[in-house]
Amino acid sequence: MKESRKTIRNLAFSVVGMFAFAFLLVPIYDVFCEITGLNGKILGPSALSPESIKEEEKRELLIQFVTHNNEFMPWTFKSEKSQLKITTGVQQRVLFVFENKTSKDMVGQVIPSVSPGRGAEYFHKTECFCFEQQKLLAGERVELPVVFIVDPSIPTEIGSLSLGYTLFDITDQLSEKQIAAL
Repeated sequence: MKESRKTIRNLAFSVVGMFAFAFLLVPIYDVFCEITGLNGKILGPSALSPESIKEEEKRELLIQFVTHNNEFMPWTFKSEKSQLKITTGVQQRVLFVFENKTSKDMVGQVIPSVSPGRGAEYFHKTECFCFEQQKLLAGERVELPVVFIVDPSIPTEIGSLSLGYTLFDITDQLSEKQIAAL
């Protein structure tokens, strides 16, 4: 009997420990990515001050755009260009096309990433659809821009950046009131 109680107590602690670990995993991962630059996480709109851009530090850099739909997202999603040669320190603008090919209104959310991960801190988006949830009516098509600047102080060993965008269907995660507000 005493041994059974000990086993049950240990199992209960294990369950609580696993739950706590699962609950804390995302914040721990975010902190780890922020410290190491892993996964190229992009936070939100940012800007590059004119004082930080020195003409002599500017150079050419190749930017590649990779779009991907989550397996449950039926929209068409692509960039107008698959790659672009840019000059660092100069604002750039690229259009992305979204098309809801279904017969129902839907809401999508794009999650961005930059590769290599340590290039993310030099990539500054000033306007991006990835900062907002996108509502498209049935059959609707929109073109939305990404406006960005790459900091000229990006290390010279980084010769190109890949910008990845994954589109998710979040319609079921929102209430009718939230969807109507979009």
